Amino acid sequence: MAQAVVVGAGIGGLTTALALARNGWQVTVLEQAASIEPVGAGLAVAPNALRALDMIGLGDEVRKLSAIQGEAGLRRPSGRWLSRTTAEESAARYGDSIVLLTRSALVGILAARLPEGALRLGTRAESADPGTGLVTLATPAGGTAGGTETIRADLVVAADGIRSRTRAALFPGHPEPVYAGVTSWRAIIPNAGTVGASETWGAGLVFGVMPLAGGQVYCYATAPVAAGLRAESEKEELVRLFGRWHDPIPGLLAAAGPGAVLRHDIYSLDTPLPAFHSGRIALLGDAAHPMTPNLGQGACQAIEDAVVLARHVSPGGGPAPDPAADLAAGLAAYSRERLARTTPIVRRSRLAGRISGWRDPLAVALRDGAVRAAGLLGPAVAVRQFDDVFRWPG
Repeated sequence: MAQAVVVGAGIGGLTTALALARNGWQVTVLEQAASIEPVGAGLAVAPNALRALDMIGLGDEVRKLSAIQGEAGLRRPSGRWLSRTTAEESAARYGDSIVLLTRSALVGILAARLPEGALRLGTRAESADPGTGLVTLATPAGGTAGGTETIRADLVVAADGIRSRTRAALFPGHPEPVYAGVTSWRAIIPNAGTVGASETWGAGLVFGVMPLAGGQVYCYATAPVAAGLRAESEKEELVRLFGRWHDPIPGLLAAAGPGAVLRHDIYSLDTPLPAFHSGRIALLGDAAHPMTPNLGQGACQAIEDAVVLARHVSPGGGPAPDPAADLAAGLAAYSRERLARTTPIVRRSRLAGRISGWRDPLAVALRDGAVRAAGLLGPAVAVRQFDDVFRWPG
């Protein structure tokens, strides 16, 4: 049985492990953290990612967690709508609406279906050889095992995030992800009651409100500041920036727990990699194409990556009978397909971030006027701008 090692137990890594296991691979997932229980963040699973999850039998389980109903759209800080649509409009056009859920919920769904013994926590991949598939492991200081070991794999999948050590080793001269000019805050507000979904654009500031299952609400915000800045109280910083915006934003901020607000600067890989593979190693998700969150496609594209990679390296529904030749061809096909798919999405997301972050009053007025004019044409206009993203596979 062909062996695959997946580096990183995030959404992309776990989805890859499941997709490969369904196609007959024996998988080992390496995660340097002591647990895979992310907290404090939500994510959007768009129709394209739901179809990818259908391919590994998990789409319907994720759909059960959908909490979006009624209207959603863009607003001004006063509360005035710029553009509105409905979940029903999206479902009618794409067969699904967007499912919003906590990152931990999706990770839990994926991790629960891993083959027994596949997940190794507290284990860091120090290096991987693209020629031999030899992976050198280290248990972090303080771990129960300690020391190093090596394992050999037919396929190594690097899903080790935006600061991927594997990407840096494979493409040492390539530009690193760059700061997008904005910092972001995220918080999950428990027992917040019933609120509608919206994203509000001000002069350089953005605040999103997204309902989750169980009465929770996921809030996110961005502001243009220098990289690396932090506030003494991130919650109070949000109140300062957004506390006078329309309801329910002030009430949600007031209800946020003292330690509920997470802050991270946003980075994007503006220069695409020449390939998403080298030798026996494939790059996936943020390790391959880190993007800004403005289209809500970071996790979605990682999920797509996973099922496409598994398909290309498993001809005939099982591991390749000639790993040396067929694996090389499959990884090359994966690179071609995913570069063509993700590169325009990375660029479009970056552009959306720039537009939403405009601060000049005239530019903001022109932007809002254009969005409002398009919205007056009906909810279908707001939805169909995502045709090239959501209609996958085409």
